[in-house]
Amino acid sequence: MDLIILNDGLYQLIPVTKQMLEGIELFDQINCFDLCDILRLKLTGYVDTLNLHIMNDGSGSMIGCMCH
Repeated sequence: MDLIILNDGLYQLIPVTKQMLEGIELFDQINCFDLCDILRLKLTGYVDTLNLHIMNDGSGSMIGCMCH
């Protein structure tokens, strides 16, 4: 699974790492898109005026995920 990040007009695929999943406990099987939503909530903040999910580490805007 990769995160799709938009930074300075360039889309990047960032592989999901174990560090990103740290602190997330899953009690049932979930699909890739549900995991994407969980990661979006953990890794971003929503800016209402821009209608964007900005990465907490400043690496860009999270657009979505690519599931393999």
